[in-house]
Amino acid sequence: MNKFIDFFGRYIETKNLPDGINNSIISNIKIDSEQRIMNIYAECGELLDRKDIFEAERKIRESVLNLSHCFFRPHYESVLFDVGYYPQLVMELKRRNASLNGTLNDSTAEIVGNRLVIYLQHGGKDLLEAQNFGKNLSELIKNEFGVKFDVDFSGVLSIDSESQVYIEQQKTNEEKVLREVQTEAQQQYESIMKTANERKAQFTKPATEDIPKTELEIEIREGESLTPTYIPESAAAIYGGAIKGEKPMELKKVNANTGKVVVWGQIFSMEVKESKNKSKIISIKITDFTGSITLKVIGAQEKCKGVLELKCGMAVLVKGTAQYDNFDHDTTMMASNISIVAMPKIVDKAEKKRVELHLHTNMSAMDGVTGAKDLINRAYSWGMPAIAITDHGVAQAYPDAMNACDAIEKKGGKFKIIYGVESYFINDEVSGAVEGTAEKSLDGEFIVFDIETTGLGAAKERITEIGAVKMVNGEIKDIFSTFVNPEKPIPEKITELTGIDDSMVADAPKEKEAVERFLNYCGENAVVVAHNANFDTSFIKAAAERNDLPYTLTHIDTLAISRRIFPQLAKHKLDNIAKFLKLGDFNHHRACDDAMMLAKIFQVMLQKLKDDFGIKDISEISKALPKPDIKAYKSYHQIILAKNQAGLKNLYKLISKAHINYFYKKPLIPKSELEKHRDGLIIGSACEAGELFRAIVEGIITVGGWFELFFVNTLGMSFNTGLYIYILCLAAAVIWAIWE
Repeated sequence: MNKFIDFFGRYIETKNLPDGINNSIISNIKIDSEQRIMNIYAECGELLDRKDIFEAERKIRESVLNLSHCFFRPHYESVLFDVGYYPQLVMELKRRNASLNGTLNDSTAEIVGNRLVIYLQHGGKDLLEAQNFGKNLSELIKNEFGVKFDVDFSGVLSIDSESQVYIEQQKTNEEKVLREVQTEAQQQYESIMKTANERKAQFTKPATEDIPKTELEIEIREGESLTPTYIPESAAAIYGGAIKGEKPMELKKVNANTGKVVVWGQIFSMEVKESKNKSKIISIKITDFTGSITLKVIGAQEKCKGVLELKCGMAVLVKGTAQYDNFDHDTTMMASNISIVAMPKIVDKAEKKRVELHLHTNMSAMDGVTGAKDLINRAYSWGMPAIAITDHGVAQAYPDAMNACDAIEKKGGKFKIIYGVESYFINDEVSGAVEGTAEKSLDGEFIVFDIETTGLGAAKERITEIGAVKMVNGEIKDIFSTFVNPEKPIPEKITELTGIDDSMVADAPKEKEAVERFLNYCGENAVVVAHNANFDTSFIKAAAERNDLPYTLTHIDTLAISRRIFPQLAKHKLDNIAKFLKLGDFNHHRACDDAMMLAKIFQVMLQKLKDDFGIKDISEISKALPKPDIKAYKSYHQIILAKNQAGLKNLYKLISKAHINYFYKKPLIPKSELEKHRDGLIIGSACEAGELFRAIVEGIITVGGWFELFFVNTLGMSFNTGLYIYILCLAAAVIWAIWE
């Protein structure tokens, strides 16, 4: 058999290709002469980089062989297979299926017996299984190495539905092409339909003037117009004849077995190629906002003239055959009939126009997808007088926004840009070490406690165990321990973590009795100590509220103290601190054992607070300890708007400082810096990730006075729920004002 270099050296330049390709032995070549597709099967003595393979394929495809596609199929000895080659296999599968992009980012692989375990970092297991990724990867390994693996998934298998990562994956699931909404789409449709009407072909279209205006415009999305749609009466045939009397199928329902079907969609990508016989090969990607599909049209230039005039943003009604495309490795549709259709124009007829004060452009990472220019033009077309630009942590959309506004004013219009940002705010003026009003000497009485629960949310989950240790003058005096019947099943993962199962709590006291006993053990106005105290006390507080029990506890958080007196520790988990202080082993994730170990840790902390910082009373702790690193603070979303030039200058300063001085995963803006540059700025509460919303959910209302602007995020909730939250926001502000 010939070496690659010997056979293909006469057609392409091979000196820049690696020896692994040039010296590979060609075992077979298959050619589809009609479609001009070549498959090269080669035995390779070393692992090849996929980029080199793709380059070799490109050279052959563009050579005098005049191929439409070329595929190099390597085969290796089985002993060469190694998980380190996993990224190369992923590159091949991504080429075959572009929708895999993003899902497999940062993923790794491990061989466990006869299984290949893929560790995901960004969720997407369901998507990968739906795309048969495991089966395809297994087949690829078998074809290239002759070994068989069953593919499993581990790691981060799914992403929370409210997170930014999940939202972005949903937006780009089917296609990785940004869809640009055209602000003057209706005018484009009318222009193209006029062209179609003037052609000497036999096709005609009704004038849009004959269509009722109510069908041409949509003010409120509801009923059939809840999602984007088209106007059937506007159809103008441009290819293959008119489409009559057939209702389009939703694209999400179309698959390779659908066969003949009618669909509609808005064009977001077009590609035109030319075959050897000068025929046009046109690929048109459309979406009806339930799904997406690629339309294929193949024909002579004159026959496809109307199709070639289509542009992104237009809408089409299509009849054709859905089938699996072996070249695209996806379901595509061979179009037999295409008509241009108009989409209803979205209008705003409100007498008093709103001003949007929370808006993301495509400069917001994994959030906005539309450019500032298009957003501003749409707002202006709806009669809005102004709009705020509030991208996540950046000001990159400001130039485009300014230019779009200038263009409107040059045409005699009037529009205002409100420059702002949705910042990542941290409250560095709250220590978190001590919360409450009690005053007590470090030699006084403390209740060191820990709890185990059925989950993380105090509103929905319940306590399963309470363990506590009473300390006086730094010495352990007494122990409290009880199981709690949560009156709900304990999840399997929680049982694996804590060892507590349903049988162990079946006869335990219920929540009211157990929490009441614990509060009585603590005593009125007691000072309790916990590690990550906000978590533990939130459950005790929620239980007390549900059962009308008084809650008067002040708490000390050893996690916050540890971050400030043990800065040499990378992580401040309970077991890490115990190991650092050489306090011995303990049964972690059991309340009684955790409480006892925490008491020993607190003994060391008390002595260090006295000796190193001269602290005598718990009220001195927050002031005496150094501020923790910015990594220790929880960040919240916050809207900042500039109301004048001074505010814009301060906004630029804050954004710059956030990226240069306070960047940790995100550009953070500390409250201390915001206070210094507050002039000319309006502070807003932002969305459900804002400090005010989280404070209301957690039962804290003393943050309301910090905000001048309240936002209510009603996405995914009923009107009554949104109104209820809005009332809570106002109540928080009023209570704060009274308290002040």
